[in-house]
Amino acid sequence: MNIPLLCIALLGSLCIGTGFAVSLARAKTNRAAGHSTEPDDYLHKRVRAHGNTVEYTPVLMVIIYIVSQSQMTSWMLWFMVIATICRFLLVAGLILPPTMAKPNSMRFIGALGTYICGFALCAALFMQAM
Repeated sequence: MNIPLLCIALLGSLCIGTGFAVSLARAKTNRAAGHSTEPDDYLHKRVRAHGNTVEYTPVLMVIIYIVSQSQMTSWMLWFMVIATICRFLLVAGLILPPTMAKPNSMRFIGALGTYICGFALCAALFMQAM
């Protein structure tokens, strides 16, 4: 199994899936454009989940791909997997709770994990570049 490509496929699916969820939410709420900014709004939560995914997922996908093209160590693979899990956790933390107004552990762990793994994978790129 090619773990880096699996992570990229999952992240791509998350990006497209959250976009599709926004489209379904727009149809359900009969709202073709715009959305409420209330933290418990059904459409708003999906728009934020998609927006946040689009902000971080593409760069993670590129970094994972580039790192995978050279000699990798096991820690690099682990950070790829953890980063992917964290992105899904963050989306769940935005959509599943009744409101985004209150912090929750899924969002916190998802965001923190994204930052830690993202920086670690950038470090892997620097190491490969040297």
